[in-house]
Amino acid sequence: MVSVCSLAFYIRSRSLPVVSLVRLTKGSAVQAVYATGTVEPEIMLPVATRGAARLFELKVDEGANVTKGELLARLENDDLKSSLAVVQAKESFAKSEYERKSTLVKQGAISRQDFAKAESDWEAAKAETARAEAMMEFMDLSAPADGKIIRRDGEIGQLIPANQPVFWLSVASPLRITAEVDEEDIALVKPDQAVAIRADAFPGEVFRGAVKSITPKGDPIARSYRVRIQIDGKTPLQIGMTAETNIIISEKENTWLLPTSAVKDGSVWILRGSRITRVPVTLGTAGADRVEILSGLTPEVDVVLESSDKFKDGTAVRVTTAPAE
Repeated sequence: MVSVCSLAFYIRSRSLPVVSLVRLTKGSAVQAVYATGTVEPEIMLPVATRGAARLFELKVDEGANVTKGELLARLENDDLKSSLAVVQAKESFAKSEYERKSTLVKQGAISRQDFAKAESDWEAAKAETARAEAMMEFMDLSAPADGKIIRRDGEIGQLIPANQPVFWLSVASPLRITAEVDEEDIALVKPDQAVAIRADAFPGEVFRGAVKSITPKGDPIARSYRVRIQIDGKTPLQIGMTAETNIIISEKENTWLLPTSAVKDGSVWILRGSRITRVPVTLGTAGADRVEILSGLTPEVDVVLESSDKFKDGTAVRVTTAPAE
C-alpha cells in the first residue's frame, strides 16, 4: 500500500525540470566560420545565342565531352538566309557597277567622283554581306574550348531569347566551392585557411579544402561576401551540389571543453545536491559544437547540458542522464 506522503513526493518529483549533465572534457578547441556554398568548376563557359531564334537541331547533350570548334546545336536561320541572298545580290550589282565605271573613268567618260561613289557602294555592299554571313555563323553554336557539357537549357522548337546560354561548358579544371560568408565574419577569413567540407549526399564524410580567394566587394542586400574554396585532391562531390563549409580560424589542442548548449551569457548551471546554481565562466575559443572554458569550473563539477532562461538559482531538478566520466 502506497502512503499519501510517498505519492505526494512522487508527483512533486515528476513535475521538476528534467536535466542531463555533462562535465569538462579535454580536446581541441576549434574556432570556425560556417558558410554554405555550391560546388562548381573553376572555369565554366556559357554558349549563348546572339539573336532570338528557334532551336532547330541538337548535336550534343549533357555529359558529352566536346572539342574546341565542335558543332553543338543549330538555330533556325531561314530569315537570315533570305537576308543574305538579298545583300549578296546587292554586292554582285555593286561590283559590276564598280568594274563598269572603272573602265569608263579610264576612258574619261565619267568623273572621278562617279567612280569613287561606285567604289564606295561596292565596299558597303561587301560589308553588309560579311555581316549577314557572320549572323549566319552565329546560328551554329560551337564549343569555345575543349570541355564537358554540364547543362543544356533549351529544347528543339523552343524560341531562345538573345544572349541566353543554351549550353554550359566545364573546361577541364579542378572543382571549387563558392560560399557566402556573413559580413560579420568576413574579417576573420584569410586566404590559405583550412576548410572542412560536408555534403548531405555523403553523410559522415568530411572533405578538406582551403580558402583560395575572397571577393573584395560584398552583397549589400544579402550582407555577405563571396569566398572561393579550393577542394583538396580527388572528390566525389559533383557540380551543383550544396556544401557546408567550416573555415578554420584557429585551433588549440588539449583544452577544457563544454558543449555550446551548456553555456549562455557567459555562465553555466551546475548541480549541487539536487538543486542547480548559476556559475560565471571565462570562455576561450568557441566553435559550432563546443566551447573552451578557461576558468570558473573544475573537471569534477556536474554541468547542466541545456541552459535555459527559465532556470533560477536553487531550482530543484530531476536528473535523467549522468555525466560522462
